[in-house]
Amino acid sequence: MGRRRKMSESGSGRPWRPRRGRPRSFLEWSTLRGWGKLPEDERDVPGYLLRLAREEAGLSQAELGRRLGISQQAVSRAERWSSNPTVRLMRRWLAACGRKLVLDAEGA
Repeated sequence: MGRRRKMSESGSGRPWRPRRGRPRSFLEWSTLRGWGKLPEDERDVPGYLLRLAREEAGLSQAELGRRLGISQQAVSRAERWSSNPTVRLMRRWLAACGRKLVLDAEGA
């Protein structure tokens, strides 16, 4: 059995909680996001943010694929929890959905 961590071992002063063993479903993620209840490390899941933009634009995966010049299957893969899209793809994707990508690097 693994050892239990104390509150102070989390490094943030908050109680330690184990990382999720599996990704959330999109429905669970979007619901928690709407409620403002997502853990900080789950707020910016690129694939789910892309799917959210596509759905809010009222586009099907096939229609977005046609606009981007990629297959519906490639759109589906990019919308997964574990996807790692490039900034270029994200810019093109969001432009096709009538949005603009904004990246920000905040100071410590």
